[in-house]
Amino acid sequence: MPSFRSALLAAAGLAGLCAAAGATIDNAALPASVRVPPGHDLRLWSLAQGEVRWACRKQATAAGGFAWVPGTPVARLYDLYRREIGWSFEGPTWKSVDGSRVIGRSLAVAPAPAGEGQLPLQLLRAAGASGRGMMRGVSYIQRLNTRGGAAPAERCDARRAGREMAVAYEADYVFYGPR
Repeated sequence: MPSFRSALLAAAGLAGLCAAAGATIDNAALPASVRVPPGHDLRLWSLAQGEVRWACRKQATAAGGFAWVPGTPVARLYDLYRREIGWSFEGPTWKSVDGSRVIGRSLAVAPAPAGEGQLPLQLLRAAGASGRGMMRGVSYIQRLNTRGGAAPAERCDARRAGREMAVAYEADYVFYGPR
């Protein structure tokens, strides 16, 4: 008789396959900087809904001044059926409900086609992974179709130094593995 853990891993794997089966990404249509290199296939697609915390900070440049500095986006990940399948948080790290996780290292960003007010598109390389579930074998992660999350429109100056603001965002996180 299968254990609860093996049943959970099987269900999570099936959810990942279902999510990948329903999603298609045309890498050739993306900006070159965020395309996944040949030899990697889509493993998992997810919708992230969360927030980015921005902080108003004094700049350490010769010109000085103040600017909004982003923190790490924090989000819940959902599959095509809107079932929660994991979380995205500091690192950046993605953790699946099956306990597996992958840590990414940013390789490139590109402006979001939707324009101002959106987080940029991003390509990350997997820098470490653990567990035997959905995140096992992930080699690249893309952040695509971003909505919201950009720096607050509110002015950042000496009077607002240290202030933090949360800005809601949504994005597709797409996970790839080697063929």
